[in-house]
Amino acid sequence: MAGGAPAPGERVIEGIAAAPGLALGPAWVYRPPDLTVPPPAGPVDPEAETARWEAARRQVREHLDRLAARAREQAGEDEAAIFAAHQLLVDDPELDGQVRQAIAGGSTAEAAVARATEDFARMLEQLDDEYLRGRATDIRDVGRQLLAALLGASLDLTPDEPSVIVAHDLVPSDTARWPREKVLGLVTEAGGATSHVAILARGAGVPAVAGAAGAMAAVRPGQPVVVDGTAGRVVLDPSPQRRQVVEQALAEQARRARTLAALRDLPAVTPDGRRVELAVNIGRPEDIAAAEPFGPEGVGLFRTEFLFLDRSEPPGEEEQWQAYVTAVRALGGRRLVLRTLDVGADKRLPFIDWPEEMNPALGWRGARLGLERPDLLQAQLRAVLRAAAEGPVSVMFPMVTTLEEVRRLRQAVQEASAGLERQGVAHGPVEVGIMIEVPAAALAARTLAGAVDFFSIGTNDLTQYTLAVDRTSRQVAGLYDPLHPAVLRLILEVGRAAEAAGIWAGVCGELGGEPLAAPFLLGAGMTELSMHARALPEVKQVIRAVRYADARLLAEEVVTLPDGDAVRRHLRAFLAGVGIEPAL
Repeated sequence: MAGGAPAPGERVIEGIAAAPGLALGPAWVYRPPDLTVPPPAGPVDPEAETARWEAARRQVREHLDRLAARAREQAGEDEAAIFAAHQLLVDDPELDGQVRQAIAGGSTAEAAVARATEDFARMLEQLDDEYLRGRATDIRDVGRQLLAALLGASLDLTPDEPSVIVAHDLVPSDTARWPREKVLGLVTEAGGATSHVAILARGAGVPAVAGAAGAMAAVRPGQPVVVDGTAGRVVLDPSPQRRQVVEQALAEQARRARTLAALRDLPAVTPDGRRVELAVNIGRPEDIAAAEPFGPEGVGLFRTEFLFLDRSEPPGEEEQWQAYVTAVRALGGRRLVLRTLDVGADKRLPFIDWPEEMNPALGWRGARLGLERPDLLQAQLRAVLRAAAEGPVSVMFPMVTTLEEVRRLRQAVQEASAGLERQGVAHGPVEVGIMIEVPAAALAARTLAGAVDFFSIGTNDLTQYTLAVDRTSRQVAGLYDPLHPAVLRLILEVGRAAEAAGIWAGVCGELGGEPLAAPFLLGAGMTELSMHARALPEVKQVIRAVRYADARLLAEEVVTLPDGDAVRRHLRAFLAGVGIEPAL
């Protein structure tokens, strides 16, 4: 949209497509406040400095709570989780110890924080692990907030009008701080498509371009700017002709949004009568209220990890029941699909004695952990069964690969139910399913289908394990492709196995929210798709336009194609035939 040769007077800056979409508006150039640490004015009182350090931590914790709430409202639980991770950093005992040690040695609280956070960040940047290297940005973000609290500086700089924000770099707390209505688009000189800022922008529906070298020197405050987040392009001083084209495209976007909004209360039913349940992925009960404007028919993935993180002891049965029953009540009779605890050694909980593992992604995690820690599993299952007394609940187990695991997990559910029955505690029946995340489970789906009530395909992990790609690794992220024919063939096999066994199958990974993939998933036999709430309208539009009979033929065709690009072309042509051009 912002492509083509620059017109006279225009300047084009090429960057990285960080979040799709188009924006046009005045530039607001963001320069963070100076947080230079001043020299001490006199002798340092370690006791007073320690008290200042503790007060700053309390202030930043409260601020992070507010940022998490705003991110949850504007973008979703995945985005809010970034700030939960920041809270863990504020409370990190190693950081606390380094700051206190420096203060005891005569440093001011500001100097101690600046040194400790920068040393921590540089240490992470030297590691081989791509994920841990990326955490250096989080450390610096937290350090900046702590310094601002100690120095009495305000980080709350906000545009006066809706603007395109231009910065050298942005940290997650910057992006979440600004009201959504004031942010038309984002342009940064640093960063990339996998940064936390890019994740926040995509979740909030804000077009963003990263890696726009020279933007800070080139852009004037108030200068008209076009952001093409799909192409990774920024145009300064757009010509009248380009402005007209962009304004027409934005008007078309608004019209499309109105069309999609009109579908909110209509069912996702194909013209030939196939019904698909469109649900949302959530990480906390309050996410349900945030999703309601988009018309979800249920929750297809309730991540329960929030109850277990950032604590020294596991949550009790009562605390878990309260969270689960709150979600059940909020759904008012719609189905809740709850995933049991899904952590591994890459997300260590202090109340679990973790083994040393070279590759935690393939280790002791998910249902494997639950089976070895029946105390944790039984408490969670009892809470789930009690919540099911007030509405429809399905429970699914992650990282399952064998029939023996399924049998042991079903037995665990029966034991929890029997215990509640003996005690006279109200509880309800639950569907028992498994997540299909491992190729072995997909290939054994016809065997596993006879032992479960449903399958839910976690396409993110299934793609990574099938293609042997860590999508957080910059070196191989380009190989990550959920539309690779090998991945689609596994999904098709799972769908056909579910049909043969008379159980339902759904998708709860990112692919479930891709309008382009919806015809294939429909044709592969999926009767439930769970996604980010913002994706619901477009996916519903596709389902209502595509005949199920045609989608079944399509599914068989695309798995024979040579690569993901060929699949995309085929899917786009198919959707064009029913009058739909997906935005993604």
